[in-house]
Amino acid sequence: MSDSDSRFGFVSFAETWNGRLAMMGFVIGLATELLTGQGILAQVGLG
Repeated sequence: MSDSDSRFGFVSFAETWNGRLAMMGFVIGLATELLTGQGILAQVGLG
């Protein structure tokens, strides 16, 4: 496996999955906020 095929570090593959997981986390956080009626900080005990 050459350096261009690496799946770790700042490569296109890793950045694509990082973006997808960040979008999923944001949507899940908003859905949880809508379902519980509490903000995200209140859910984790900071608000």
